Amino acid sequence: MLENYLPILIFIVVGVVVGGAMMVLGFILGPHRPDTAKLSAYECGFEAFEDTRMKFDVRFYLVAILFIIFDLEIAFLFPWAIVLKDIGLFGFSAMMLFLGILVIGFIYEWKKGALQWE
Repeated sequence: MLENYLPILIFIVVGVVVGGAMMVLGFILGPHRPDTAKLSAYECGFEAFEDTRMKFDVRFYLVAILFIIFDLEIAFLFPWAIVLKDIGLFGFSAMMLFLGILVIGFIYEWKKGALQWE
């Protein structure tokens, strides 16, 4: 029964070893040129030590929402592409309708200027 889990264990071990090796190689071979901008804390575009009650721009939320929308779009595209032969023309047209609605939303956001950063 445990031999069925051996490929999973090997996959996890190889992934951890390769990931760790890449991090160590990047640390050893990468340039070490620290400056104040690189070493400062980045807090969503704000200065780290200002008033906690300051107003901030809604565009941070708009960018996050747009990212989530297009991330979900990709999450729906992968399973659809795998079963495309089985679902036929109806499945294809349903996904094209879904993508069309998302493109219309994207164009609307673009025209409203939500993607422009000042």
